Amino acid sequence: MLRYLAALAPILFYGAVWVWVVPQEPERLPRALLDGGLSLLGLVLMRWRRRWPWQIAAVTALLTALSSMATGPAQVAYVSLCTHRRLRQILPVAILFWVCMGVYAVSGGITQQAVVSLTTGTAILGGLTVLGLYLRSTRDAELAARREELRRIEQAKLEERTKIAQEMHDALAHRMSLLAMLAGGLAHRADLGPEETRRTARAIHENAHRSLNELRTVLGTLRSDGGTAAPQPTLADLRELFHEVRAAGQKVVVADTVEERDRLPTQTGRNAYRVVQEALTNARKHAPGSTVTVELRGRPVDALRIRVSNSTLYAASAGPGARLGLVSLGERVRMAGGTITHADRDGRFVLDVRLPWEA
Repeated sequence: MLRYLAALAPILFYGAVWVWVVPQEPERLPRALLDGGLSLLGLVLMRWRRRWPWQIAAVTALLTALSSMATGPAQVAYVSLCTHRRLRQILPVAILFWVCMGVYAVSGGITQQAVVSLTTGTAILGGLTVLGLYLRSTRDAELAARREELRRIEQAKLEERTKIAQEMHDALAHRMSLLAMLAGGLAHRADLGPEETRRTARAIHENAHRSLNELRTVLGTLRSDGGTAAPQPTLADLRELFHEVRAAGQKVVVADTVEERDRLPTQTGRNAYRVVQEALTNARKHAPGSTVTVELRGRPVDALRIRVSNSTLYAASAGPGARLGLVSLGERVRMAGGTITHADRDGRFVLDVRLPWEA
C-alpha cells in the first residue's frame, strides 16, 4: 500500500499541473490525456514487479520518455528491482531510466529548464539506487538473522533429542543388563527351588515392565514438541537403584558421605544417578560376579565426587558396543562441567567422576 501511495505522489502533482495548464492551453489536452493514461498503465504494471522485476522496471522506465506522471510507478518498480536483483541487472535499467528522463526533458528543446530537470532526475535516480541497495542489505541481514535463529532452534532441538537418547541408553542399558543377569541365573542354576524361581521370574517381569514404561516415556518425549517431561531420577533415588541391583544378584558396597544432600541441585543429582547407574551396568557387562564399590562424597560450594570400582578378575571379553557407555558417560560429565577418569589400577577398574555442586 505504501508503494502505491509513493507512486501516486508524482501522478497527483503533475496531474494538478495539467489541470492548471490545460484550461489556458487547450491544445495540450491530448498530451495531458496521454500522460495520465501512461501513468495509469504504470500503476497496473506495478502489480507484477515482483514476478518480473527487471522487465517491469524497464517497461515503466520507457513510459517516462512520454509521461511525467509515470515517473512514480517507474521509481517504485526501480527501487523494487534494486532490492531483489544484482548490479548487472540494475545497471542497464538505470541507464535506460536516465536516457528516458533525458528524452522527456529535451522533448521541448535543450533549454536551461531541461538541463535542471535532467540534473534533478539524475540525483533522484542515484538516491533511489542507494535506497534500494540499502533496503536490500537490510532485508538480507534480516533473512540471515532469521536463518541463524532457525538454525539455533534446530540445533537446540537436536541437542535436546541427543540428551533424551542418552537418557534412553542409560536407562535401558541398565534394565537390559539386569534382565540378562536374572535370566542367566534362571537358566544356569539347577538348584533353585520353586519360591526362588518365582521370585526371579517376578523380578524379570517387573524389570521388563519398567523397561517398556521408560521406553514409552522417552519415545513419547521424542515425538512431542512440548509438554511436561517425566520426572527424572536424582541422587535420592540411588537407594532404590542399589536395592534393585542387589535383588538381581549384583554385589554392591556403598560408602555415602555426601554432606547436606538436600541442597544438591536437581540437575547435579540427576547426573550423579546416571553416572552410578552406568557404572553398575558396565560392571555387570564386563565383570559379572565381581563386587562393586560405590563411594559418594561432597559438600556445597565444592564438588560431588563419585568413585566406582570393581575387580577385573572376572572380566569378560568386550562385546559389540564396548566402551560406548563410557563415551556417553564422559560426554554427559563434560557437558555438566565436570571431569571423568577411568583406568585399571592394581587389578581393579576404577571410575572417578567429579561433578560441580552447582549445575
